[in-house]
Amino acid sequence: MQPDRIRAQFLRFAVVGTVGFAVDATVLYALIYGLGAGPYLGRLASFLAAASVTWLLNRRFTFPDSGSRPAHRQWTVFVAFMAVGGALNYGVYALVVTFAPDHPVTPLLAVAAGAVAGLAVNFTTSRLFVFGPGFSRP
Repeated sequence: MQPDRIRAQFLRFAVVGTVGFAVDATVLYALIYGLGAGPYLGRLASFLAAASVTWLLNRRFTFPDSGSRPAHRQWTVFVAFMAVGGALNYGVYALVVTFAPDHPVTPLLAVAAGAVAGLAVNFTTSRLFVFGPGFSRP
């Protein structure tokens, strides 16, 4: 694949990731401060919400050629691969929440740090396996 096309995909992936970050943080804050969930369990739910939104946007915007694949299967593969980057993301998040001062902005900073940590892993697995040629099953 041409480097310019990969850069363009990465840029679109990052834009979609920014939307995912907003969904992740919004759902997390709603769960923590609205429903009384803890920051760790709340983050698992917010991550799943963000992964679902980013899958849909990446399918339509970043990797539009992959839209003919069965959506339910592709979503499952996406979430499974995002769990790899998500483990790194969540680990960084947990470190920040655990060791940073207890402040209302701490979960937001932790989500941002985790998102940056998982970006390269998530882009690579998405491009190669979820939306690319590695996902060849009908």
